[in-house]
Amino acid sequence: MELIDFVYFGDFNKRISNLAELSPEAWSFDNKNDNSILKNYLKYTFLKLQEENRIIQRDTYCIFNTGLFTEYYESVYAYMELNKAGGSQKWYLVDFYQEYDLGNIGINEFPDRANYFDDPSLLVFDAKCKINVQYKHIFEDKANLERIPNCIKDSTMLPVTFEGAISRMKKMIVANYKIAVPQYYNGKIQLLLPLSLVDCKKPDLALVVTKNKEGNFYQGHTCLSLDMAYNNARLIARPDSNWLIP
Repeated sequence: MELIDFVYFGDFNKRISNLAELSPEAWSFDNKNDNSILKNYLKYTFLKLQEENRIIQRDTYCIFNTGLFTEYYESVYAYMELNKAGGSQKWYLVDFYQEYDLGNIGINEFPDRANYFDDPSLLVFDAKCKINVQYKHIFEDKANLERIPNCIKDSTMLPVTFEGAISRMKKMIVANYKIAVPQYYNGKIQLLLPLSLVDCKKPDLALVVTKNKEGNFYQGHTCLSLDMAYNNARLIARPDSNWLIP
């Protein structure tokens, strides 16, 4: 069930703005101040929590862990009570609380955050492994092609440009492993790798790779815009990388 079908927010944008103030970071792209990153984060975090049965529902209240923290590293929870404000949703969002706030109203059970991985090694790129890139999909799929910079989109040297960008990117990761940023997709951990196709100092796309079951090579599935990549990566954690920023 979608979050907005599960809980009644009232003024949704105001509630999200309050959450953004409670857990401050860059939650919008291009200084738009629309909190689009946070809205996407909360939507998919809620779906993952449902999948893991980490939402506490009692007779009169409901709680889930947003996975976010205040500036003092306090966990932030969504606290709901039975909806008496109308609409089809069973629950009404009272507020986003910390454990101290919940303790004040007699709540002593605190659900865990969503869990996206059990094997931390999947979060680190193995530079010894070859990357098999699905070029046909990247170059011929309309949505993928539109993400490639216009100035090189029609170049006959595009495959060579990609191969050079991938080679340089692998060297960058050897120098700084944090360049590879994990994302969660379809139940798997994938890595986002920066591709600089026009200016070697400025990434244009993120190559999405998944390690094979035997762990000896990566499959390069597709390329994402940097905004798309950031939204996906933020589900796990705020990216600790200077190339993937909103």
